[in-house]
Amino acid sequence: MLNKLKRIDLGIMLILGLLMVISVLVVRSATYGNPMYPNYDLKQLIFFLAGFAVAVFATLFDYRFFLKYWYVLYGFGVLLLVLVYFFGVEINGARSWFKLADGLLFQPAEFMKILLIMTVASILARREGDPLSFKSDLLPIAAISLIPFGLVMIQPDLGNAIIYIVILLGMLWIGRVKYWHVLIGIALMVGSLVLFVMMFNTYNEEIKDFLTDKGKHHWYERINTFINPETASDDAKHQSEKSLVAIGSGGLTGDGYMKGDMKNRRFIPYPYSDSIFVVIGEEFGFQGAALLLLLYFLLIYRMIMIAFQCTDLKGSYIIVGIVSMFVFQIFQNIGMMIGLMPITGITLPFISYGGTSLLINMVCIGLVFSIRAHQPDPERT
Repeated sequence: MLNKLKRIDLGIMLILGLLMVISVLVVRSATYGNPMYPNYDLKQLIFFLAGFAVAVFATLFDYRFFLKYWYVLYGFGVLLLVLVYFFGVEINGARSWFKLADGLLFQPAEFMKILLIMTVASILARREGDPLSFKSDLLPIAAISLIPFGLVMIQPDLGNAIIYIVILLGMLWIGRVKYWHVLIGIALMVGSLVLFVMMFNTYNEEIKDFLTDKGKHHWYERINTFINPETASDDAKHQSEKSLVAIGSGGLTGDGYMKGDMKNRRFIPYPYSDSIFVVIGEEFGFQGAALLLLLYFLLIYRMIMIAFQCTDLKGSYIIVGIVSMFVFQIFQNIGMMIGLMPITGITLPFISYGGTSLLINMVCIGLVFSIRAHQPDPERT
């Protein structure tokens, strides 16, 4: 047991410790004086400490044991996604959470990320590094990924649904997908995107009326604001415009901790969660945002190095899936705050407030530690 704990990557632990400090401080600034969010900074600290305990605990378990039963884990995850549609609680128009207790929610879509990564890794490893075949590999893996994608889309939760596709693409790439399969996939995605934009613009009013009738008008506003910013309503552009103003007001060094101009972010939804990068940009400026991105880079770098030195293909595939998930979430969250990406409900890893997402991310780190600790011929990294 002690030998396994010695294999924990201290560099990653240090980075996570710094991210914890940043997260707790920024969550406090974003919620200070607001009675709707009592003690969110303290709760975030508790979530982090619990997450560190989970990551260390996960290190002691051999990840390969769970991979033997990937089909059971995958089935359990799909079952949760089905059950939440019928028995979950609805928040902001999405039925995505189980209410476990007063103030305690569990989001199965977050949990499914880990299960999907483990499932795809188990299937890819059967090829033992050989190029993937279309019929026996790509089609089954795509079907396995599209099932949770569809279930999460109907909640609806566009952000997490897209992450499943990103995980799939990242793991297929490292799993030696053939180049002509990649070209076909790119052509299909580009063609689908162009067709979607054309159809959206052609039937704009019909889509607007349909989504409004279904109570999903905010979906239309988000998509239309990104595709047609010049025609979007002032209310629809409000969040993105206010976010840019708040981040831009921070300049190079920021306004200072707890000194952000609340006029710029007063009406930005969820400044402690989805929009927390706005607070960082406003109070710490370009320097603070750059420091955060540097910490993310070092975290991803350490995980990639562990994947390179892993002697087990399954372990490498798992780490690549986790890295793909983190990189996309970071890019999407920051990108939507500065107008590069459409607005979705994706949190900023290890910074945004949230119990389920933070604990799931820490479980992912625990998996990385477990992979490093249980190599047949471990080497110092």
